Amino acid sequence: MNDFERKLYQIIVNMHLYGKTPSLEDLKRKTGKTEEGIREATKNLIIKGKLSWDKDKKVWII
Repeated sequence: MNDFERKLYQIIVNMHLYGKTPSLEDLKRKTGKTEEGIREATKNLIIKGKLSWDKDKKVWII
């Protein structure tokens, strides 16, 4: 993982611990990155097997 992917992963994990699912706006605000950058990093995390998305529950699976 590169630094940004690690930061994004940690934000998602921390919010997950408090029972929250971060929105794209939350991630943009907390990282200071663009939507495209966040989507690319998220896609890389999914490909690497660090994250997956549950479409029915609309939550991240860590």
